[in-house]
Amino acid sequence: SNALKIFEYFNNNQNIIIDSIYCNNPRANVINVFQKLSVKTVLFNKKELYERAFLEAIISTNPDLIVLAGFLLKIPKKMVSAFENRIINIHPSLLPKYGGKGMYGLNIHKEVLLNKEKFSGLTIHYVNKEYDKGAVIFQKKIKINEEETPESLSSKVLKLEHENYSLIIEKILSNEGL
Repeated sequence: SNALKIFEYFNNNQNIIIDSIYCNNPRANVINVFQKLSVKTVLFNKKELYERAFLEAIISTNPDLIVLAGFLLKIPKKMVSAFENRIINIHPSLLPKYGGKGMYGLNIHKEVLLNKEKFSGLTIHYVNKEYDKGAVIFQKKIKINEEETPESLSSKVLKLEHENYSLIIEKILSNEGL
């Protein structure tokens, strides 16, 4: 849903263009949605992600920014090096808490509630060579209610993601600084 929200936000923007979408999940709905929107879609597998040809294909498009939205695989070190501070990701917790391998979806929200956190939220960060350890660009927190469930917390955080991710992308690309 973040990818679609980003597309909708920038759809009529003459300065920021979504060139293509890359996806490693052949069952992901995002592929069909973006094909219908006439956005170039590239399907790849985990093995291809780590091949030199894949990196060269990305380099040849010369992106100003690579935006991850729901991407769970670790970005190869060579790609991180080639696009230093040009790959961003969004994470549904206040990093550095609840980040790393296996920390996605309801897993995060269950852990947040299990640990009786008072706040949760989202983090937008640069991607580096470690899961969820890149420099934080933006965080937004929300108070957790006593009756919160993993599903209700997930819904609240997703709403924050939809409200903020495109704005932060725009600020990064317009060099407004953060």
